[in-house]
Amino acid sequence: MREVNEDASAYAGQRATAEAIERGGGGGLSVDALLAKARTAAAPTPTGSDVGAAAAAVHDVVPDVERPAAAVPDVEALAAAIAAVAGRHLPEGHLSPDADFFDAGGTSVGAVELVAALEDELGMEIALDDVFADARPTSLAHRRLSTAGATAALAAPAVSETPTPGTTWAPDTAGTAASEGPSASVTVGSPVAPATGGSPSVGAAWDPVVAVPDAPPSWGSPPSAAGARPAPAAGILPVPAPRTAPAVAVTPAPYSTARPEDLDQILADLALADRLPWTGDPEPLPPRRILLTGATGFLGSHMLLDLLRHSDAHVYCLVRAADEEAALGRLGEALKRYELPWSSEVRRRVTVLPGDIRRPHLGLSDELWTTLTHELDSVVGVAAAVDFLRGYQSLRQSNVIGSLTLAELAATGRPKPLHHISSVAVFNEVGITAMGEDDPLAHVDRLVAGYDQTKWAAEVALRRARDHGLIVTALRPGGIGGHTRTGAYNPQDLSSGLLSAFGRFRTVPAFNHLNAAPVDWVSRVAVGVVCEPDAWGYDYNLTGVPNTLDDVVRDMALGGMHVRVQDWEEWRTHALARLEAEPVPELAFLTRVLRSPTAIKLCEATLKGPAATAERTAALVEALGLRPAARYDAQAQLRAFERLAQDGLARLPHKDDQPYLWFSETTEGGVGPVGAPADTPCSMALTLSLASMYQLVKERRVDVTGELTCAAVHPEPLVVEQGDVWIRPEEGIPQRHGMRHRLLSYRLALRDAEGGRWWLEGHKYARARRDVWRQTRALTVEIGREGAPATLAGELVVPADTYLRDQVDGIKVDPRLTSQEKRAAKLTWLAWFGLEMGRGLLGPFARAAADLLDLRRTPTPSEHHR
Repeated sequence: MREVNEDASAYAGQRATAEAIERGGGGGLSVDALLAKARTAAAPTPTGSDVGAAAAAVHDVVPDVERPAAAVPDVEALAAAIAAVAGRHLPEGHLSPDADFFDAGGTSVGAVELVAALEDELGMEIALDDVFADARPTSLAHRRLSTAGATAALAAPAVSETPTPGTTWAPDTAGTAASEGPSASVTVGSPVAPATGGSPSVGAAWDPVVAVPDAPPSWGSPPSAAGARPAPAAGILPVPAPRTAPAVAVTPAPYSTARPEDLDQILADLALADRLPWTGDPEPLPPRRILLTGATGFLGSHMLLDLLRHSDAHVYCLVRAADEEAALGRLGEALKRYELPWSSEVRRRVTVLPGDIRRPHLGLSDELWTTLTHELDSVVGVAAAVDFLRGYQSLRQSNVIGSLTLAELAATGRPKPLHHISSVAVFNEVGITAMGEDDPLAHVDRLVAGYDQTKWAAEVALRRARDHGLIVTALRPGGIGGHTRTGAYNPQDLSSGLLSAFGRFRTVPAFNHLNAAPVDWVSRVAVGVVCEPDAWGYDYNLTGVPNTLDDVVRDMALGGMHVRVQDWEEWRTHALARLEAEPVPELAFLTRVLRSPTAIKLCEATLKGPAATAERTAALVEALGLRPAARYDAQAQLRAFERLAQDGLARLPHKDDQPYLWFSETTEGGVGPVGAPADTPCSMALTLSLASMYQLVKERRVDVTGELTCAAVHPEPLVVEQGDVWIRPEEGIPQRHGMRHRLLSYRLALRDAEGGRWWLEGHKYARARRDVWRQTRALTVEIGREGAPATLAGELVVPADTYLRDQVDGIKVDPRLTSQEKRAAKLTWLAWFGLEMGRGLLGPFARAAADLLDLRRTPTPSEHHR
């Protein structure tokens, strides 16, 4: 979520609590629970003349249940009242009526509290989704009065046909610091008038934007009945004609299409690209001075380190902060959080620029902006507001306007390529059939999530910028998974949340493909594009090799997590029920996503979409000699899944779970007092089992249950309460000088019929001798009472006629697996165990061969004697 300057001490505690809940510290409260909690709390009394005046005015705006509203509704008074209430949930304590609540520092939890406060104080029942869709008080007032039947009383603001001198395409930034950077130098036409024939286009009424006259028909409505638009004045783009209402009213299904006011704003935002400067081709050389935005984010931080590792460039990092010291601190904390180095060498090659992607000229001074336009070689835009609940109006400032600001920087002064991190979300239309690098994007009117709409609008606007000579590269990741080596992951990433839910609840929704790749691969390929001039100016899908439903189910089964496949709606209902019954604070954001109608549509499009194809990316990876794309499988996810489990977002298999694979082992032999002949018969009947293959890869350990029968210990069999077998402990290195290498180590906790507790420790050794077959079966044991030294010792051996019968042919696998999965499980275990035993048996023979060949550099005393 957004981070702002925490100057207001009275707000600090509330802000920290809200962010803690967003990160998962809210005890897993659902949205309904948060609303109930907020409504039962006493609302703070507004203070100050502005709040008092707004509260007085709203009595004439909002109808009261006890008396009808006599006055004509006043949108300005209602917006002022909403802004006064919303300001109490912001760092600066106030909000301009035409400023976005989230852009001013609001949080998702703050939005829940705002909805409750508006109902308690103003009697307004506003849906939480309406706040996320457009969180400007003016827009909320328009929507409220429109739904109350007062739309006809709203007077549309007058719009001059003549553009205001000095008007820039930079959006309104109320709610940020009062002293802002200079306005952008690109002049556009007059502001857009509110749309007619539907809900008022609030976004268009407040931002100085303009639409292109020759927009494709699918983006806008046809001309009016007159059939012609007014001729534009020389050098000025015309204001788009008002929408023409359809002859027959058609009511689309809720949340199935974009809102008309959002489509109007998208059209206006696209036209801003036509006002960018013309530019020439940049020098085709690897960049030496790079501006990077989003360096404190998950992908951006990894790209920063890859840029430093694989180029000689100096990187300028735009960081949202009040000053350089705060920006440097934020960057260092982000790198450490993702287990990336923050050394003096890194700091030497990085310059932080305190600024804001949402502000004109990135919030930089005129002098610094001009310097960057002439000194930079490349611009890399990674920063974006990633929130699947907020609408287009709330996200456009960061995701669309910010991208156009970077395009202006790239096109001004020295020509520079712009490398834009887009997303496969530009294809997130339900029913789309292809997601290739050069395939058509989704129809924007069928994108309902604000995040999808902003990524689509940014990429399409930058395509128009290419017509001005700007070299624009679009890099589209899918889901970005955790690092394959460090396990660092993005806790707010939807892919991480879904994988966590899959493993925790042991259910998965039926899906076609998951287009996801690990962050280290995505970052490395993206940096390869930035540093290779021949790769500039194209579109790339950085999605790796997509996972199918069978792939995910098989990976989780091999990890001991057997999942049940459900259809999407059934899985969503089940997951929400589990999250409410067993709250997981770290997955609170997933609960909000699964409850939001627009976010649900986004998830549905993601899960039902086709596999993304990336032929151009594959060819580039091969040409640059990079690691080719591979499926983000169980092995690649291992470290990230461990981190998820440590942080409470996932659950690893446990020995108490139903075994994934098991087999029997019987041993016979004798024991006796330590130092005496082992002449007392003794035997064990054990069951060795695995909870998951993760247990082997990570711990090289097998779980043990069963019985020990030994008259020297107790007349009745002893039960194994807890047992473990370690394969090649200490990599088979002998504890003391000698030729015996450990193959297997047994440690059992035993209980006799009277409740007495015993322990057994045993080892199978490898020696440089010919009886290799017996070495794999003979177990040297010691037995003693709990807390006491060993009193019995001896040897137990697996009978030769039972070894293959029990431990190869007798392997059992979880019956929930398919026949193919069972065969794969058996072969995987036998191959892994056979390899480990072979390595263990080879060790002593290698040492013996070295002695015979006299390969030691220092002679021993015995060799001197000889």
